[in-house]
Formats: sequence, C-alpha cells, structure tokens
Amino acid sequence: MTAQFPVTQAPAPRPPAPRSPARAAVPGPVAQAPGLHGRLTTQPRATAPGPQVRLAPPNGAAPARYPWHLRLSWLLVLAGGLLAYVTTFVIMVLTGNPILLPTLLLVGAATIPVTVLLLAQSTRSGPLVPGRIVLVTVAASGLFGICAAGLEERIAGAVLGGASILLVGVIEESAKLVVPLIVLALVHRATRGGGLVIGIAAGTGFAVLETMGYGFGALLSKGGGLGALDTTLVLRGVLVPAGHVAWTGAVCAALWFLVETSHRARGALALAVAVLGAVVLHTAWDATGSLVLRIVVAAVSGGTLLALVILTHRRHARRTVTAA
Repeated sequence: MTAQFPVTQAPAPRPPAPRSPARAAVPGPVAQAPGLHGRLTTQPRATAPGPQVRLAPPNGAAPARYPWHLRLSWLLVLAGGLLAYVTTFVIMVLTGNPILLPTLLLVGAATIPVTVLLLAQSTRSGPLVPGRIVLVTVAASGLFGICAAGLEERIAGAVLGGASILLVGVIEESAKLVVPLIVLALVHRATRGGGLVIGIAAGTGFAVLETMGYGFGALLSKGGGLGALDTTLVLRGVLVPAGHVAWTGAVCAALWFLVETSHRARGALALAVAVLGAVVLHTAWDATGSLVLRIVVAAVSGGTLLALVILTHRRHARRTVTAA
C-alpha cells in the first residue's frame, strides 16, 4: 500500500497592480544634468494640452482702449447727419412733399448737438457716463425745460413787457438745471466725474426742441419758406456748441465738482462763476443784435466748452489708470 501525500496547488498568479495614469505635464523648469561647465541647466516643460489661463495685467498697466468706431462715433454722427440733412432737403425741394418736413427739422436741429455730446462722452477708455442716463437726461430735460421756460417767459412777458428779455437767461438756465439736479441726487455714483456730459445732455435736449420750434416758425412766418427754414437750421445748428450746450455743460461741471471735491470753498466759487457766466452770456446773446458782440459770446462759450472737455477727459484717464 502506497502512502498518499496531499497535493498542494501553486497559488494563482496575482494580477498586476494597475498603473497610475501619467500626470499631464505642467509648466515649469526641468532640471538637466550638469553641463560641461558644471552648471545645472533647466529647460521648460511641455505645456499640457487644453485651454491656457491668461494672467491679468499687472497693476498700473494701461487699460484696454475703447473701440475706435465708438470713440469716433461723434465724427460718424456728424458726417451721417450732414449727409442726411442735404439728402432730405434736396428730395423735399424736388418732390414738394411736406411729409419730409419733420425729418428735416429733426435732423437739422439734432446733428450738431448730438455730435458735441458724443465728443464729450467718448474717451479712449470708454464712456464717461452710462448711455441710458444720458438718453434719459436728453429727453427729460428737453421736454421739461422747453415747456417750463415757455410758460415762465410768457408770464414774465405779461408782467414786465419788453423788459422780460433780461430774465430769459435766468429762466432758461434754471429750467435746464432741474433734471441734472435730479440725476445728481439719484445716480451720482454712476455719473461721478461726468457732470459736463450731463450738462451737455440737458442742453442738447433743450436746444434741439428750441431749434425745431424756431425752424417751424421761420417756415410759417411772413416771407418765410424753405429758404428761411434752411437758414435758421444751419445758423442755429452751427452756433449750438456756443449756446445752450456750453452754458449748461459748464454749470453742471462746476456742480459735480462742488459735490466731489474736498475743497468746498473752491467748488462753491467755481459754481458761482459758472452760473453767473452762463446767465450773463445768455442774456447778452438774447438782448443784443450786434454781430461783434455775438461773435465774442460765441468765442468765449465755445472756448470754455472745449477746455472743459479736454480737462474732463484727462481727469478720467488719470482716474482709470489709478483704478487699474
């Protein structure tokens, strides 16, 4: 009888351990063996595929510029408005169609004021004031200002007669400031540094409606017609930057400066000078028929407006760089 020994089976081979997936290479230097001169050299790692993260520009870097077609929108509006006015006028003369009259009045009255407004609003780094606030200011100030001034001037004329012409400047400048004061009280933070733009917007709304009224009156007056209408629209359109737009813009720029500056006395003095200057220039323009005096008024008003636009843009550029 043979002895039987238990048969032991060899253990089953263990499955190979799963290999961890290779990690994607990350940017960074890879150390290499010392070179001939005994220095440790480094080479950049290969970049892993996929979207790369762009680092933010360091502090003090120049902000991105405003797109050129928005920065030069004032020039596009000026060219388009002049072309539209000439085209509408020629078609109206050729066809004798009176339906084109409102279009002619609106384009002729709005082209230059809107051009000045966009010039003041657009900077290299963006608009000074949100567009919706500007649009509301133009519409509200124009409607309220022209109605309030018309009513007050009628009352002053009934009480004072011909002497009421001396109050026209006070009445109209006060009426144009109502909406900017509301804007200052409600959304000053959104319009910080943009008092000039708010004032120009208020003056633009008032000037457009007033010019349309004068143009319609010239058309219907004795001896009037399309020639008188064209002369009125062109003359008032060219002089708008030296009129309501400049006067209200200067006053609102001083008003915002008073609210934002830490030098209250200096701000109050600037506001007093701006209000007095606007009233005096406005009264001088209305009360005189002297061509020389009107040229002087236009030069002072237009020069002041241009200087304020340049100063406001420079302050905005410095503030933008500092905030970046």
